[in-house]
Amino acid sequence: MSVTPYADISTGKKEQVEKMFNEIAFRYDLLNQLLSFGIHKRWRRKAIRMINSELITQNPELLDVATGTADFAIDAMALNPRKITGIDISDDMLSFGRKKLEEKDLSRRIELVHADSENLPFPDNYFDAATVGFGVRNFENLEKGLAEVCRTLKKGGMFAVLEFSIPEKFPMKQLYHFYLSTICPLLGKRISKNPIAYEYLFKSVSSFPYGEKFKSILLTCGFTEARVFPQTSGIVTIYIAKK
Repeated sequence: MSVTPYADISTGKKEQVEKMFNEIAFRYDLLNQLLSFGIHKRWRRKAIRMINSELITQNPELLDVATGTADFAIDAMALNPRKITGIDISDDMLSFGRKKLEEKDLSRRIELVHADSENLPFPDNYFDAATVGFGVRNFENLEKGLAEVCRTLKKGGMFAVLEFSIPEKFPMKQLYHFYLSTICPLLGKRISKNPIAYEYLFKSVSSFPYGEKFKSILLTCGFTEARVFPQTSGIVTIYIAKK
């Protein structure tokens, strides 16, 4: 059974995740900065450098899945893309993202679309590369979402996934567990006024099949290659896959 933000069994994970992100959208960027101590920017930029080294197309067409407020899409401008399309199921997150794009004069280069990662509204073999930052945990059907990304990529297209994982060595494993299970929910509740979202963060990270398990899932979903790169003692992992 998949982990969901709320205990309401009358709605599926997808609907609950949409509701949760709509409720915390106004504090999402601030909490990302505070809870990661700003390191999330370094992780995103490293993932982008890693796919850039293997892109076979100049001025690529890019897809950013679960784009949220568009931070990953904005950082991906370093790839000098022809266009970036960011998709998300949360209208409120997209609204904050569009304001950010307007402020940075990027609205003509980055388009934000309300769409479901498990039913992408794009043709087969369309994008040169795709990214997703801290979003695959929230897929209702992980394999279906990954297969959809693979479907929309061109042959040889690159996919970068940035996601939380669990450190495996003492004492980082124990410290991380305490931080994620206790500190994050307290700060998240105080700042976002939502008592659920950052409790869900801990539950979803704890249940996610990280590392070699996630690599195996990528390969079963149509990718021909997948590599695993733990970051910051394993608290997050970058996965680089190729169609």
